[in-house]
Amino acid sequence: MIVILKQNPNAVQLDSLIAWLEEKHISVQKSVGTSHTILGLVGDTAAIDADLIAALDIVEDVKRVQEPYKHANRKFHPDPTVISVGDTQIGGGTLTLMAGPCSVESEEQIVTIAKQLKESGATILRGGAFKPRTSPYSFQGLGAEGLELLKIARAETGLPIVTEIMNIDQLPLFADVDIIQVGARNMQNFDLLKALGKQDKPVMIKRGMCATYEEWLMSAEYVMAGGNHQVILCERGIRTYETYTRNTLDLAAIPVMRRLTHLPIVIDPSHATGKAWLVPQLAPAAVAAGADGLILEVHNDPEHAVCDGPQSIRPEVFATLSEKLHSLHGFLAAHPMQ
Repeated sequence: MIVILKQNPNAVQLDSLIAWLEEKHISVQKSVGTSHTILGLVGDTAAIDADLIAALDIVEDVKRVQEPYKHANRKFHPDPTVISVGDTQIGGGTLTLMAGPCSVESEEQIVTIAKQLKESGATILRGGAFKPRTSPYSFQGLGAEGLELLKIARAETGLPIVTEIMNIDQLPLFADVDIIQVGARNMQNFDLLKALGKQDKPVMIKRGMCATYEEWLMSAEYVMAGGNHQVILCERGIRTYETYTRNTLDLAAIPVMRRLTHLPIVIDPSHATGKAWLVPQLAPAAVAAGADGLILEVHNDPEHAVCDGPQSIRPEVFATLSEKLHSLHGFLAAHPMQ
C-alpha cells in the first residue's frame, strides 16, 4: 500500500499517522519527491482501512500495490534513485561507463588498462578477481590477490572499482570494494543477497540467464529489505534459442524496468553478445533506450586474455566508442523522446 500525502503535510499529523501504522507492525518507508511525499507501507496491510487513512487531512490518495516487490517499486519511490560512488554517480541523468578486463591478470595489466580507460572517459573500473566458470578447468581468477591489484589500480587512477562476489564467506574481503557485483548465476543466491542487504556498499545485480523481470526485481528486493537501498540492476543478456551470440541482449528491459522501478539500469553488451565487434553496435542502442550506464570488457591484448578475450574490445576502440556514447547521450538529453 502507498499513501500519497498533500504538499507540506502537517508534521504532527504525519508523525501520528506513522506511529499508528508502526503499532500495527507496518514498516513505513518515507520518500520525499519533488512534488509529493509518499509513504510506502510494507507488511500485512490487509487489515488496514484505506478509506480511514484517505480521510485524513494530510492525505491526497491511498493505493494498494499488488506487486510483491515494495522497496524496488517505482510507485513507492517515484523519483529515480541516484547512487554516489567516489567522485561519480550512477543515475540522475548521467552516463556511467564501467570498463576493464574480464579478469585481473597482473598488476601491470590492470594498472595499464585502468590508466587508458580513465583517459578515455571511464568513471568506474571493472575487473574480475573471483571468476565463476562453467568448466572447473578454466581460469578461476586470482582471488584475494586480484582484489589487491584492483585497489592498486584504483590508487593509481582514482577510479572506483566494481568486482564480483561469489559467496558469503568472501564478504570480509570486499570491505574496501566500491561496488559489489552479484553475477547472473548468483542472482537467486538468497542468503548472499540477505547478507549484502546488511552492509552499506552499492550492489549491482546482474539478471539471471532465464530470469523474468519480476524475479530480477525480487532479487533487488532481498537486498533492499535488509536495509541497503543502493542497488543497481544490470542486464547482461538472457538465454534464448539463438546460438550465434553468447546470449540475447534484451534492450526492452530498459524502458520496462524504468517504468517498474526507480533503480539505476546498466547494460552489459560484452556478455550479452560474446563478440567484440558487436559491442560498439549495441552500446549506442542501450544509451538510446535510456540506460544509466554500460559495463564493458576492455583488454589491451584480447588474443592472449586468460578469460573472455573474444568479447573484449581494445582500449583504442573504447576511446572512440566512449566519445560517441557521450555525444549521443548529450544529444538525447537535449532532445528527450516523448
